[in-house]
Amino acid sequence: MSNMETPARSAWPVRPFAARFLAWRPTSTPERFALTGLVATGASFVYPTASRATGLTAPCLLRMTTGIPCPFCGMTTAATSLAAGKLHAALAANPFVLVLAGMTFAMTFLMVARAAGLAPPAASWTPARKRRALALVWVLMLASWVFQLHRFGWL
Repeated sequence: MSNMETPARSAWPVRPFAARFLAWRPTSTPERFALTGLVATGASFVYPTASRATGLTAPCLLRMTTGIPCPFCGMTTAATSLAAGKLHAALAANPFVLVLAGMTFAMTFLMVARAAGLAPPAASWTPARKRRALALVWVLMLASWVFQLHRFGWL
């Protein structure tokens, strides 16, 4: 093709914004966790209806086998309560659902901005930053477990 010829236009024109948005893929671990959070958010709206219709629930296997609650006990109840607008019930079941909801919201906002080209792409984390993030996750899980142990009378 000579430089005087123009390439044929596709039958379905895609604007640059839509092309960037459709071509975007999550590249960082926080973005992947945020996508998982978005799926969990959708499930928290659907789960109560599906559970009532089928009679199936999501039990905690650790608590079912040992009687000891896990750090995530109450998270399903908290998420479905939060989705139903019952903040007090969500906090009573597991207050750490607010941390997860907040992080999911923030990362979703950032992902949309990146997909639209309004924010820079994700940068690789340094090993020190990865260690700090992992330490924060462990601290939050330990705090959640202490809360659950207290809630169920183990502390």
